[in-house]
Amino acid sequence: MSKKHGKHHRGHKRGDGMTGEADLHGATVDHRPSTARWAGSVDSVAESVPAALGRHGPVPIRPAPGIVAVEPAAPFDLGTVDPDDVGGLDKDWAKDALAQERARIVALQERLYAERARSLLLVFQAIDTGGKDGTIRSVLKGVNPQGCAVASFKVPSSEELDHDFLWRYHARVPGRGMIGVFNRSHYEDVLVVRVKGLVPDAVWQSRYGRINDFERLLTESGTTVVKFFLHISKAEQKRRLEARIADPEKHWKFDPADLVERKSWDAYQQAFADALGRCSTPEAPWLVVPANHKWFRNYVIARTVADTLEAMDPRFPEAAKGIADLTVPD
Repeated sequence: MSKKHGKHHRGHKRGDGMTGEADLHGATVDHRPSTARWAGSVDSVAESVPAALGRHGPVPIRPAPGIVAVEPAAPFDLGTVDPDDVGGLDKDWAKDALAQERARIVALQERLYAERARSLLLVFQAIDTGGKDGTIRSVLKGVNPQGCAVASFKVPSSEELDHDFLWRYHARVPGRGMIGVFNRSHYEDVLVVRVKGLVPDAVWQSRYGRINDFERLLTESGTTVVKFFLHISKAEQKRRLEARIADPEKHWKFDPADLVERKSWDAYQQAFADALGRCSTPEAPWLVVPANHKWFRNYVIARTVADTLEAMDPRFPEAAKGIADLTVPD
């Protein structure tokens, strides 16, 4: 080992009069208690917290007509929602209206990104072929990718399994100014693990409360959480699976395991219903979207996202004084 990388420099004097220890590359290690380090950084920490964060409380979620908002902390029966419902809307009208809602989302996203004070998290859950991918593509079409990030949660890695069940989800929560999208989410840990019996009943049952606490933490930290359950019928799932088998260009989307999972349809429906009922809260209610008709699904979700962003009321930051009087030289 060379002297450059192997020598430890002890007794390095710091500008604050305290003696620290340099790391292998010469950087000083601060040995003060963490509380002391925080106290010394309080001003810079305070400056990084936007004033807008304290100015705004929780944002009321206003679902578009046709979407069913699950009553907080009450049992819920998915059988009460017709997945074929289109709320009396016309298909051609809804397609035109979708373009208008997209334009609203794009304009409001720019303000959210510029303000850099709060964030929006969109959570999508559905059974296989429920339409999560298509919804995300359609609703967020035209959104500036710099201000939007999609996280798709598959089977957890060995590293993820070495942490608590919320660890991998918390790491992907959107930062200030961002729209985050969860394609599947932390709810997998009370859905798949329950149906497949991957953990003892007592483990997944205890997670409902932890999920509610997690979402409350996000809300109180400036992240508005909007949760969509895309509700399709068993007959519609059959049709969509058959369409994938019939089209060679869709074979990549087909997983034979989907046919195995379909045998657990009733168990998944009950698991979804329990999660919706036990984890719908005033701050982050569950919204059930009749999703057999893609055009209806896309429109009502886009309108809900646009209305939520409008309720957040993001503002462009104040410009520096004198900008309006500047001229650009030839």
